[in-house]
Amino acid sequence: MSDVLRALIFAAALFAFAGADLAPGAERLAPYGANLSETSVSGLSSGAAMALQFHVAHSGVVKGAGIIAGVPYDCAERSLSRATSTCMNPDAAHPAPDPAHLKEITDTLAHAGSIDDVANFNGARVWLFSGSKDETVFPVVMNATRDYYAYYVPPDGIVYRNDIGAGHALVTEDFGDKNCAATRAPFIVDCDFDSAKALLEQIYGPLNPPSAQSAGKYVEFDQKEFLPDGNAYVHSMNDVGYAYIPHVCAMETCRVHVALHGCKQQVAEIGEAFYKHAGYNRWADTNRIIVVYPQTISRLGWGFPFYTLNFVWNPNACWDWWGYDSVDYPTKKGPQIAAIRAIVDRLATKP
Repeated sequence: MSDVLRALIFAAALFAFAGADLAPGAERLAPYGANLSETSVSGLSSGAAMALQFHVAHSGVVKGAGIIAGVPYDCAERSLSRATSTCMNPDAAHPAPDPAHLKEITDTLAHAGSIDDVANFNGARVWLFSGSKDETVFPVVMNATRDYYAYYVPPDGIVYRNDIGAGHALVTEDFGDKNCAATRAPFIVDCDFDSAKALLEQIYGPLNPPSAQSAGKYVEFDQKEFLPDGNAYVHSMNDVGYAYIPHVCAMETCRVHVALHGCKQQVAEIGEAFYKHAGYNRWADTNRIIVVYPQTISRLGWGFPFYTLNFVWNPNACWDWWGYDSVDYPTKKGPQIAAIRAIVDRLATKP
């Protein structure tokens, strides 16, 4: 055996061994016996695209979704150029997404078993938001998202807000950029409107008043174990994710809400702003909701180990909604979707 081959095998062994350990500072996510059928999801921008993909892929357990400045299901159809034109800022040369065409794709995938039965949408609850000043994902794209959902979800199950002068950002009541129309880090804007309350109320019905301030505990958990191959980096995901656990959830049955950040909104870029200040946690405290904040990372080409030929071009740490990680990205087999489902399943496991 050559010295080079021995070195490669040794390096691979070290990498595999390291991947089996918990991420530094992280803990193993604990089970809480959450009610799986009460799972919900929301997100901003690429997080909204992933939230919708997760909803479609696992509609059998996802009760509802909040889509903020997102795109309809599989809008990009594995094309980055389509993602950045038709699905974000369409024009005469790149028409807005066609919901009827995307419905055909959805129905085909459902028939093949790649996603859950679309009949599950009959009882879904959906909250949609498009800032009227959003110049990143044009409002016409969110109109297409509304029309896509309308093929499956009854009219009383959909609420669409597009009357607030927000930029491309998550809208809150009192945190973030004071310019509501801003589109810049941390992509959270103070518009005197509580989008977290609005979407959670649309999904779960009337809520108890929120706590005065977040009183639960924040958990930094290991994400690697939830990836199909145990390697978060390969799939442009962080080794760690975050969860907010209300104290009551250690004693009573809670539900799970998955909140997905947008591009350039991961912890490495904006710190704790999203998982501590997006507005969900105070409502979670008093309404028995565990909030999970999975995390992506920026990837700019070839990864480690080099011999895996793992090439990912995701410099803005977006969620995979055009296929940079896997051709199965919008289905149950998509590595990121599979990881999120595994996280939810862990929280739903009996302690």
